[in-house]
This record gives sequence, C-alpha cells and structure tokens, in this order.
Amino acid sequence: MLIDWFTVGAQTLNFLILVWLLKRFLYKPIRHAIDEREKRIAAELADADQKKAEAQKESDAFRHKNQALDEQRAALLSKATDKAKTEGQRLLDEARKAADVLSAKRMETLRKEANNLSQAIRRRTQQEVFAIARKVLTDLATVSLEERLGEVFTRRLREMDGPVKKELAQALKTASEPAILRSAFDQPEEQRAAIQNALNETFSADIHVRFETAPDLISGIELSTNGQKLAWSIADYLASLEKGVDALLKETDKAEIKAESEPEATAEPKPTGEAERALETESQ
Repeated sequence: MLIDWFTVGAQTLNFLILVWLLKRFLYKPIRHAIDEREKRIAAELADADQKKAEAQKESDAFRHKNQALDEQRAALLSKATDKAKTEGQRLLDEARKAADVLSAKRMETLRKEANNLSQAIRRRTQQEVFAIARKVLTDLATVSLEERLGEVFTRRLREMDGPVKKELAQALKTASEPAILRSAFDQPEEQRAAIQNALNETFSADIHVRFETAPDLISGIELSTNGQKLAWSIADYLASLEKGVDALLKETDKAEIKAESEPEATAEPKPTGEAERALETESQ
C-alpha cells in the first residue's frame, strides 16, 4: 500500500490547526470559565465559611447571653424568693407579737374587769350585810332593850377614866348650853334620873342634860356637848366593824394587785390598826 505523504501531511496539518483552534477558541475559554467558576465557588465557599463562622460566633454569643440572662434571672428569682421569705417571716413575727400584745391586753382587761367585779360584789355584799344587820337590829330594838342599854351606859360612865374623861369633863364645864343625850326611844323618868346621877357623880358637878329622842339611832345612847361626843350603841359597833371590813377589803385588793404584778410575792396583807380594832370588836 502506498502512503500519500501529502495527504498525511495535510491531515496532520489540519489536525494541528484544529487542535490549535480548539485550544485557542474552545479549551482556553472553557478552562478560563472553569477557573473563574472555581474561583467564584471558592470565594462563595470562603464567604459562606466566614458567614458560618460569624453565625456560629453570634450563636455562641447569643447562647452566652441567654445563659447569663438565665443565671441573672435565677439569681433575681432566688433573691426575690429570699426577700419574700424574710419579709413574710417578719410580718408573721410582727403579727404574732401584735397578737401576743393584744392577748396580753385582753387578759389584763379581763383580769381588771374580774377584779373590779369581785370588788364590787364584795362591797355590795358588805353593804347589804350591814344594811340587813341595821334593819334587823332596828326591828328588834324595844323599850326594854333601850332601858338595858341605858343601864350599861350608866355603868360605863361610872367606870370611865383617862384622857377621854378629862376632855369630856372640860367640855361639860365650859359648855354654855345643856348637854344633849339622844336615844332611839323616850327614856323613862327613872332612867333619866339614873343617867343624871351618873353624870353628876362621874364629873363631880351638876351637869345640865336635855334628853332627846332620835329614831335614827340603833339601840344606843349618845351624849354630846361643846363639840365632844360620847356614844355607846350597836350602830357605832356596826360602823366600826364596817370601817374595819372596808379597810381589810382595801388591803386585800392592794395585796391582790401586788401579787399579780409580782407573782413571787405571796405574803398575806397585814391588817391596819382600824382593821385590827374591827376584828377585836367583832370577836368581843
């Protein structure tokens, strides 16, 4: 087979021209386009990585902020809870103290009311007892009893001695008017004479006496002159006893108040002089 070198040479030249054309007008633009695209893709990828990094950074910052906010919120909530608990405890303590004070005041008021009621009952009882005693003695008083009291009064006049006798004698001697002798019933003439003789003998003088009837006296006789008075009657005994009982009640009330204010103090109240005399009178 014969080789046509011209044809081979022409084909080779054509091939080389085609290669050069392809490289010049096709491969280089494509390569250039591919390079540009790769660069663009690389730039986009780099930008995406940067944005991703920034997004991650922002995400981390946001997460840190959220965490800080959560911690701050937890701290504030804990602080508010502690403050509310403390305030609640304070209010509870104040309410308890106020309740204790109110209870103490109420108990003190009740104690005072009970004490006042007890005192009122005792004094009312005392008044009623002595009122009943006076009424009974007034109802029981008779002329014969008054005569017997006149005899006792006469006997006591004769037995009287000491400063009382001197003061009464001085009053009788310096009096410008007759002495007044009062009794609940009219004194018989014999009784009046006996009393007159007893006065004259007791004071060694002629004593002028005016006899009067005083229904308000309870079984007794009363002699008064120039501001001085000598009386012997059941009413006086009752008055003395009532005064002594009243003094005892006052001492008892004071002792109760002192015992309530000082629970340790248990000493019994000591009667006053009037109370002691009242007790002696009562025992007699």
